[in-house]
Amino acid sequence: MLLVLYSILALTGLGFVAAALLAVASRFFAVYEDPMVGKVTDTLPGANCGGCGYAGCEGYANAVVHNPSIPPNLCVVGGAKVASAIGTLTGKLTTEMEPLCAYRRCDKNAGQVATRFDYKGIPSCAAAAALHHGSDQCGFSCLGFGDCVKECLTEALHVENNIVMVNEAMCIGCGKCTKICPRNVLQLIPKRARVAITCSTQDKLKAVMDVCKVGCIHCEKCVKTCPAKAISMEKKRIHIDQKRCLASGDSCGQACAKACPRHILRLHGPAAVAAMAEACDKEQQKAV
Repeated sequence: MLLVLYSILALTGLGFVAAALLAVASRFFAVYEDPMVGKVTDTLPGANCGGCGYAGCEGYANAVVHNPSIPPNLCVVGGAKVASAIGTLTGKLTTEMEPLCAYRRCDKNAGQVATRFDYKGIPSCAAAAALHHGSDQCGFSCLGFGDCVKECLTEALHVENNIVMVNEAMCIGCGKCTKICPRNVLQLIPKRARVAITCSTQDKLKAVMDVCKVGCIHCEKCVKTCPAKAISMEKKRIHIDQKRCLASGDSCGQACAKACPRHILRLHGPAAVAAMAEACDKEQQKAV
């Protein structure tokens, strides 16, 4: 009986000692949490999409609170309302961000890109790309299994005829789809961009012409034609510096798109709308 009693007392004593040690440790090793970070985190939508450039909402909240150079308008999901709220909390000036959208750098259906073999594996772009560089003859095309669709926060993407389609009106520009695409077919561009590139190939000339009727052959006529020097070759792909392009204005008349023999550079946004309106006017004049 005494043995049982002593055991209970010993265990109770050990419990009190452990509790005391934990209490002391919690004081010495306590991590200070800035309450402002918590307020900003609560203001953010909690999507943890990474569109702001940080791993998650809490990471961005910590940065915007403690780093004076981080603006309050990086949350693409929350938009202007959240940016204004964060600006009020942190005392930072809120400026309007350039609205972005995903753009598909591939038109394999128009290019009549054939398949090399019938893929029967896991319905995933990542899995298909890992098997002999994909089933398409073009090694840089959209594989069309919709990995990006599953990542999209706003249902702005869907697969149609084995290629992803982007609803730019619904896209919030978070960039999650661009990160999941194994072939970098999707990229973010300003919604008001005048010209965009519809090909992601890194091949040249005959290697492109043999597999795609509308693929970029890297003739670089667009590079030479652009008066703003906004087009260049980067990582074996044509690249448009959209900021420089937009800053130069439309006085060039989208010369790069007109110079492209394969029609890879296509009018986008307001420029595309204006071109369509002009074409309609000409058709009406011919009818008269």
